[in-house]
Amino acid sequence: MKNSTLIIAEAGVNHNGNIELAKKLIDAAVKAGVDYVKFQTFKAEKLVSSSAKQAEYQQRNIGKKGNTQFDMLKMLELDVDTHRILIDYCNQSGIKFLSTAFDLESIDLLVNLGIDLFKIPSGEITNLPYLEKIAKIGKPVILSTGMCTIGDVENAFNVFIQAGLPRHKISILHCNTEYPTPMKDVNLNAMNTLGAAFDVNYGYSDHTLGIEVPIAAVAKGATIVEKHFTLDKNMEGPDHKASLEPRELKDMVMAIRNIELALGSAVKMPSPSEHANMKVARKSIHCNKPLAAGDTIAFGDLTMIRPGNGISPMEIYSVLGKKMRRDLGKGEILNYTDFE
Repeated sequence: MKNSTLIIAEAGVNHNGNIELAKKLIDAAVKAGVDYVKFQTFKAEKLVSSSAKQAEYQQRNIGKKGNTQFDMLKMLELDVDTHRILIDYCNQSGIKFLSTAFDLESIDLLVNLGIDLFKIPSGEITNLPYLEKIAKIGKPVILSTGMCTIGDVENAFNVFIQAGLPRHKISILHCNTEYPTPMKDVNLNAMNTLGAAFDVNYGYSDHTLGIEVPIAAVAKGATIVEKHFTLDKNMEGPDHKASLEPRELKDMVMAIRNIELALGSAVKMPSPSEHANMKVARKSIHCNKPLAAGDTIAFGDLTMIRPGNGISPMEIYSVLGKKMRRDLGKGEILNYTDFE
């Protein structure tokens, strides 16, 4: 049986800068049964220039086309004290806290807060100083690969290795960074390509509207799944519309856990629940007409019908031509003791 899939519920910036909303997101993640709830750690000044335009999906989802990325992100920052409050709240709630750093100072902040792994967003995969700094910390790394060629992933991977991060501490997530991702652009098969190319744990960071693609990813071998969630898709903010609501998040988790059970092992054999059905569903050799002691058994004397608690039809050629030891009526089951 494969290990349980690590499920990360991406609260991201869907707290809208409100700590009470952030706590409600944590509550929803706990109820859904995920492993981590993840936020985002950044200083707008260190992340984006004051004139950088919003992405098209951000403009669509926010509806304020005049605003810059800086304006949007400045309202979504979480300060150090808020991080500590949310970490304590996660600890009390029985869920692990995670956050993605988007600049070098934010990496230091998360280190000081004792974060146990680092999730690297797709946008930082070409940021060499950022990658080196995280690699040298030596903690497990999960790398998202949206917008990447396999060459981009290889370049980042080599930075990790050259900085001394062991291969077993690296996981790679296939990802598409359009919010929401059209189904035709998911290219889920590339997830397996990444796993095979780099020989590491692999998974999927999803931005589609539904839950079917993350579930399919688990069926295809993902060991990590990440999915954005919100309390209400109609809230104002860049990521709400491409996020799951609490009921959907719980449904996704339940489906993934069921898929884990269903995957089973690589051994093909009857399951414990099937054993009782074998005699009921399979057939055995019965008499097609009355047979008397001394009769030689011919093919036309026999029929293959249920139940399957007698001689298997697979053994019919070991029965033909044998002489009956006793009388049997039509429809009676044939046993090895009935013939010589």
